[in-house]
Amino acid sequence: MKRVSIFYLFLLFLFLACKNNSSEKSENNLDAARNFIRAALDGKFSEARSFMLTDSVNTNYLDVVERSYQRIDQATKDGYRTSTIHIHQVNPVNDSTTVVIYSNSFMNDHDTLKVLKKGDQWLVDLKYLYEHDRDSLQRSPVNNDSLK
Repeated sequence: MKRVSIFYLFLLFLFLACKNNSSEKSENNLDAARNFIRAALDGKFSEARSFMLTDSVNTNYLDVVERSYQRIDQATKDGYRTSTIHIHQVNPVNDSTTVVIYSNSFMNDHDTLKVLKKGDQWLVDLKYLYEHDRDSLQRSPVNNDSLK
């Protein structure tokens, strides 16, 4: 009888271990964006990191978001956790890059993520959210020389 209960305990442990590993890999570009957004909205930043392209800039941006999330009140956190994700546009750039425009039902602000395929894994490049408008802000200088 004791062997049977140990066997079932082992099976339960194996099932839980397999279940956790399957959530660390996204099946496609949209799945990667959705997994990342959901983890961030739920305040699960270590899980969000597993769906993110790991580099120093992305890590710093997510650290800042995590610290900000820790400082907000519980009602706002609950609002994020219960919100739904709205995907507004999925723009494939090429076979390994996609730009996703999304919002959540709590704040309803449109944001943009770039999702990249690295090897066999789709990962979010978070820095695109913060840096993609910089190109449009670069304008040629106005030549109003008052010394002429």
